[in-house]
Amino acid sequence: MTSVTSLEPDPSRPILYVGQDSAGHWLVQESGGRLEGRFISFATAMSFARAERHGFSGATIAVATAPLVPHISFAPPRVDEIALPRAA
Repeated sequence: MTSVTSLEPDPSRPILYVGQDSAGHWLVQESGGRLEGRFISFATAMSFARAERHGFSGATIAVATAPLVPHISFAPPRVDEIALPRAA
């Protein structure tokens, strides 16, 4: 069974935060900044977080109580940026 908590998680272990940004997008972010995903619903964000726990030994999932700040911009690339033809 996957544990999901909204209490204070153990900061010595990886935490996968599930929450919304100020624009209402659902995000999953790893506490060390090594993972971020954007989703259409809470359910899909939670499903992703549960699936990704295997990559972060001892990780817990926490529901964010404040808006998350995306690390990856969702804005289209600027004219002077080179965009990859597909995601990595």
